[in-house]
Amino acid sequence: MNDALVPKQLTARDVLRVPSVRRLLGSSLSFYIGVMLQAATLGKQVFDITGRVIDIGWLGFAEFIPIVLFVFVSGSVADRFNRKYVAALALSGELLCSVALSLYAFSEPTAVWPIFVIAVFFGASRAFLSPATRSMTPMVAPVGGLPPVVALSSMVWTSAMIVGPAVSGFLYSVHPGVAYTTTSALIIFGIIGILRVQFVSAPIVRSEADKPTLHSAFEGLRFIRRTPILLAVISLDLFAVLFGGAIALLPAIAATQLNVGDIAYGWLRASAGIGAATMAGFLALRPLRRNIGRMLLFAVGVFGAGTIVLGMTSSYVVAFVAVMVLSAADMVSVFVRGSIVPLVTPDDKRGRVNAVENVFIGATNELGAFESGLASQAFGIPATVIGGGIATIGVVGIWWKCFPQLRNIDRFSDLETPENPS
Repeated sequence: MNDALVPKQLTARDVLRVPSVRRLLGSSLSFYIGVMLQAATLGKQVFDITGRVIDIGWLGFAEFIPIVLFVFVSGSVADRFNRKYVAALALSGELLCSVALSLYAFSEPTAVWPIFVIAVFFGASRAFLSPATRSMTPMVAPVGGLPPVVALSSMVWTSAMIVGPAVSGFLYSVHPGVAYTTTSALIIFGIIGILRVQFVSAPIVRSEADKPTLHSAFEGLRFIRRTPILLAVISLDLFAVLFGGAIALLPAIAATQLNVGDIAYGWLRASAGIGAATMAGFLALRPLRRNIGRMLLFAVGVFGAGTIVLGMTSSYVVAFVAVMVLSAADMVSVFVRGSIVPLVTPDDKRGRVNAVENVFIGATNELGAFESGLASQAFGIPATVIGGGIATIGVVGIWWKCFPQLRNIDRFSDLETPENPS
């Protein structure tokens, strides 16, 4: 392709001049920190109450089930109604769950089943939040600015992965209820911020005749199935996340394999954010421009290798570095997938496609936690983590062979259509 014909790509500095981009990123930073703080606290509290790795898995499963049940409803809602109001309502549901967790934590609990019940409602709220917020990103990005906005969104997410878990260790050492109360405050700020977002591209106006139907609800799944690039990139991350569920096991790894306490656990969890945020910052300043598909496959392979190292080591320093590396590699995957999906998906289908992707990728984190919890109970933590890393590398080899259209993607601009300019 002649470089002169490639549309001008904006930088992170360019897109940050757009007020709606700044507002969406600021809102996301607030509630993401809260969510990551809560996630780190939940896993630690559940493991401390029961001492069983399998209960970490059940916690993930409790969040996974409602996301699957609402997958076709949540996407249709995001496509039919104003996405910022859908997001605000979903965040309000998460806020109620955080308040409930705080009240329960202050009661000095000895049972985990109420936490699992609250986790189900939290998962239901997340089922509606994810397709709405992810579909908003292309609506605030200026022409030529989608990749840097995606990179900045990833950097916000990964910054939250540092701050939330790191702070959770300190707050948890004071009292778990303090951590959940802090989460509630951060979600409130997130709701206020997201309501102030204005879209650069107008939402699609639907007629009264365009009513939601079962056929319409399944359109996201059908669109992914008939779009080879989408099927390849989403399914690759699906299996990588499913097999590489080591992050969910960090409470048990810290306590039994590394023999460290609450604060060290918080920083170990935060090391994932440090690695991912470093990579996200690099991608925001110098986004990938060539050999996109091959870089994606290579990154997932590095993710698997880092997981193997984490499973083999008993050194806190080595584990810290391994988590940083595998998370940095995962960020490359998040950046590439986060750019490809909106580029090849028409706006009227983005909510439904993102809802399906949320199950395949986002919710599979919880399913991966469940799988890792079960496997750890049967085979032990090191064998589970190492086996997951080996399986991830195997998936990369299979996808390299079976999806040549994925490895042959050169530029993001190769995927653009007149309907979806970046």
